[in-house]
Amino acid sequence: MLDLDKRSLMYLPGVGPKKAEILRKEAGISSYEDLLFYFPYKYIDRSRFYKVAEITGNMPYIQLKGRILYYDTVGEGRTRRLVAKFTDGTGTIDLVWFKGLNYVTDKYKTGTEYIVFGKPTEFGHIYNIPHPDIDPVDQEGQVAAGLTPFYNTSEKMKKSFLHSKAIQNLQYTLLSALNWELPETLPPDVLSRIRMMPLKEAIRNIHFPESAEKLKQAQVRLKFDELFFIQLNILRTASLRKLKLKGIVFPTVGNYFNTFYKDYLPFELTGAQKRVVKEIRADMGSGRQMNRLLQGDVGSGKTLVALLSMLLAVDNHCQACMMAPTEILATQHYATVMAFLKDMDIRVALLTGSTKKKERNAILPAIANGEIQIVIGTHALIEETVVFSSLGLAIIDEQHRFGVEQRSRFWKKNAIVPHVLVMTATPIPRTLAMTLYGDLDVSVIDELPPGRKPIQTMHRYDNKKAQLYDFLRKEIGLGRQIYVVYPLIEGSEKLDYKSLEDGFETFKEVFPEYKVCMVHGKMKAADKDAEMQKFISGEAHILMATTVIEVGVNVPNASVMVIESAERFGLSQLHQLRGRVGRGAEQSYCILVSSYKLSNDTRKRLEIMVNSNNGFEIAEADLRLRGHGDLEGTQQSGEGLDLKIANLAADGQILQYARDIALEVLDKDPELLSEPNRILNERLKTLFSRKINWSMIS
Repeated sequence: MLDLDKRSLMYLPGVGPKKAEILRKEAGISSYEDLLFYFPYKYIDRSRFYKVAEITGNMPYIQLKGRILYYDTVGEGRTRRLVAKFTDGTGTIDLVWFKGLNYVTDKYKTGTEYIVFGKPTEFGHIYNIPHPDIDPVDQEGQVAAGLTPFYNTSEKMKKSFLHSKAIQNLQYTLLSALNWELPETLPPDVLSRIRMMPLKEAIRNIHFPESAEKLKQAQVRLKFDELFFIQLNILRTASLRKLKLKGIVFPTVGNYFNTFYKDYLPFELTGAQKRVVKEIRADMGSGRQMNRLLQGDVGSGKTLVALLSMLLAVDNHCQACMMAPTEILATQHYATVMAFLKDMDIRVALLTGSTKKKERNAILPAIANGEIQIVIGTHALIEETVVFSSLGLAIIDEQHRFGVEQRSRFWKKNAIVPHVLVMTATPIPRTLAMTLYGDLDVSVIDELPPGRKPIQTMHRYDNKKAQLYDFLRKEIGLGRQIYVVYPLIEGSEKLDYKSLEDGFETFKEVFPEYKVCMVHGKMKAADKDAEMQKFISGEAHILMATTVIEVGVNVPNASVMVIESAERFGLSQLHQLRGRVGRGAEQSYCILVSSYKLSNDTRKRLEIMVNSNNGFEIAEADLRLRGHGDLEGTQQSGEGLDLKIANLAADGQILQYARDIALEVLDKDPELLSEPNRILNERLKTLFSRKINWSMIS
């Protein structure tokens, strides 16, 4: 792009070293290209002039034409402000400044006609416009020409006069210096296929819209570009990996797999589980390295699929490992696998940070010589001291809890790259999955084991505690156990959080006849495990906890999940917590307790939880409400999705279209070596050269 990404902004007229540094630090703008792709966040129609007499208290931004009658300085010290009395003949309004007072009086003269733009507010029954934009009347054609863009600016930027208007002026200066010409980023055949406006026209209209229609077309083209190049990068990397990385071939479904399937499987697999096992078998027998994401809602039976995959590896004289994000979860996986395998002749080891030295010294050599066939553990598995004899399959559970770099260390554990299966119980919306994990093959377990009753979810206000306690007492009387989850450990008055410790004391008072235990993240691992154990064994009836129980703990007898201050949690988190109950055959309940004071968004969030048990529906709703940036797993090792204009919640159709076009291009030219595709190659280098490419590892 005329090397616009390499040309420093410092040399643009009106910038210089000082402003360039502020733009770099505050807005991430270093080059000409960064500036052109710094898009407005909103537009305001300035084609209409209002009269002072029309002003009311709840108006948006307005534009007036008139003159300043006089200035007055009001207040002392910090409250000192400059007030200008402004009139258009139909009435007067105050223009107010709290800083830069001398600059204002020097620049804007009384008696001269100006265009004033800003948002009116009411103060002591008098309307005023704080810190208005003011332009001379002879610039009317430029400033009042319709849609005015607004750019995000910080306080530091404003102090250096880099406000929204100044950013727009810089855009004008730069585009004028380039003669309003920009090289195209897409080859002619793609352009003719998508039938969108050329890039130079899109950039012009995003900063200086000719009309609302042209602005819309510009947005579509720039969104397409952004999503197309992300998809092109992901898909090209994936296809190159498939070409270059040979996988270990698992040709046989052997004795271990078949014996377990026929003799030890405690129940019939669901249709979804059978389908996923088939996909994994095909992958591992193909000669290509498997790189698959397994998505399954809480309780859908992913661990069983993982075990069957590990048995396939053992059948083919390879080792398998499974890495979980917490010791509690790793220990639980180990217990589950051991219970499944019972009397089978397979050596399984557990390796975590708290494995004792003596035990570790026995385990490590047995892994290195291949005696131990399956290893389950935490990130202790990727330490250099852990050497495998022949690692054939690496399974990573709740993968969003691990940085990409951590996961990549599995590559070094074997001469031939092992097959990789990453699992998550956090349902990922389709658009996000395509973007974050678009290079992975995706399997979904979308049905629950038979006999599971859907969890009943209710929303209750916290002033109805007596009824809640009655209900809980009834459930414990039936032999069930209760989870109670709080958002924080210590109470914070500022945010009005419920305190876990206070809650613990209350529950002990209300339920003196029952055993109540407590778990939170600040406890020592041994104390935490001891308390958890009381609950898992059934000794304790009520477990009070923070979100440390979000992942993994499986207590089939627990039938009620109470979530205090439910308004403080995101949707995906609420869904994860709810999935801790409903593991047995009994009816289970999730009770969301909140205060009365709820915003509309929060109310919507809690309604979605009450009305839906489908994790994928909930994840889609979460994406719509909160945007992609807040969802777990998007901010890995600095590899967060830095979208400048596209929105994954709203632009799913454009994303799908961009992916289809990218697939078409790569089908014809996988390495983008043809002459027309050279510009795609160059563009990919420009966009992704600064980032470490971890996508070769899942």
